[in-house]
Amino acid sequence: MFRFHKPLDIVTLFHKTSSPASIRVANLLKQASAAAAETATEDQASDHTAQTKAAQRQEFELNITEDPPTADQLQTILEYVGPSRIASVVKGANSQKEALRKFKESADNFQRPVVVDWNNGKANAGDNESEILKMLNDLKK
Repeated sequence: MFRFHKPLDIVTLFHKTSSPASIRVANLLKQASAAAAETATEDQASDHTAQTKAAQRQEFELNITEDPPTADQLQTILEYVGPSRIASVVKGANSQKEALRKFKESADNFQRPVVVDWNNGKANAGDNESEILKMLNDLKK
């Protein structure tokens, strides 16, 4: 029987190579992506059931970019983080409208690192590893 395969979820890191926090997040995401992609083969002698149950996250496509987001992407990111976290994405912004205005003035107002899980509607600004891992593992049911 023919079966359609679900495309991989896309997770994007808006990255700044000169930022130690951004470098830590990039390494964390690379490790999480590799762990999600690992699977045991039938010819392996040991039982990997416990490991596969612990790995809640399905494999995902990791996109690391140094480019700022587009205005549409930024608007989506702001919706994902919610009104209380807008300032963590765009410096000095207190509302979505203000954030978009400040971003249009200068893309440097966009604060990196920002991790976005586009398929599951989630984003995280900053380098809090536990929040990022929680975001990656809390899939929509």
